[in-house]
Amino acid sequence: MTESNGPVLLVIQEHIAFVTLNRPEKRNAFSTAVFEGLDAAFGKLTPAVRAVVISGAGKHFCAGLDLAEHQMSTPFESVLSSRAGHRLFERIRDCGRPVICALHGAVIGGGLELACCTHIRVADETTFFELPEGRRGIFVGGGASVTVARVIGTSRLTEMMLTGRRVDAKAAEQMGLVHYVVGAGGALERATELANRVAENAQISNYMMMQALRYIGDMPEEPGHFTESLAQALTLTSTDAQEGISAFLEKRTSKF
Repeated sequence: MTESNGPVLLVIQEHIAFVTLNRPEKRNAFSTAVFEGLDAAFGKLTPAVRAVVISGAGKHFCAGLDLAEHQMSTPFESVLSSRAGHRLFERIRDCGRPVICALHGAVIGGGLELACCTHIRVADETTFFELPEGRRGIFVGGGASVTVARVIGTSRLTEMMLTGRRVDAKAAEQMGLVHYVVGAGGALERATELANRVAENAQISNYMMMQALRYIGDMPEEPGHFTESLAQALTLTSTDAQEGISAFLEKRTSKF
């Protein structure tokens, strides 16, 4: 499947879906059309898709919210827009497949919120991150106060928002904001390699890793341990586990 027009492109190649922000003349800033395009793309994932790669066309991944669309917003309109963003990013995070983002150039504001709702983040050495809300007289609205804070901590998030400073790829890796840093122009290739690798896992294991770990992180210790036991039981007694264990014992590659 290939959709080659519009602000968001979708290409499905066998078991990998490639979703591309396609508004390079605006540094892929989030317009209403981009939000709608992302929502539509994730609604078209076929059952055969085992992993998703998100990237940006042109020189930048995403420069955040298109402020020109919000210059005259009313408070109620702003709340509705923010909540729509929350739902979209939750849909991406909870789409049932590992989502890997390939980052380059600007990853600003909403671009960082999008990146932090994905499961694996690859940045090339041109990537830089900013949260410039303080300089714009605004506050984050796409979930950063929760999603980005979970990745780097509230203290670091506060500092980035207060100062609006630019964080390069190496510093972002040290902060835990990205998992891999590669040479300029290499993020999409590395993200694709990772997508193919995780797509080979048992789907039930991938699902539990993406879902159970996030909820366990919000639980007290004992409820977390109990939830872990349930996740282990559901995976360990699955047909995929039978295949995985047999393949290990027989010294062959698992076929899920």
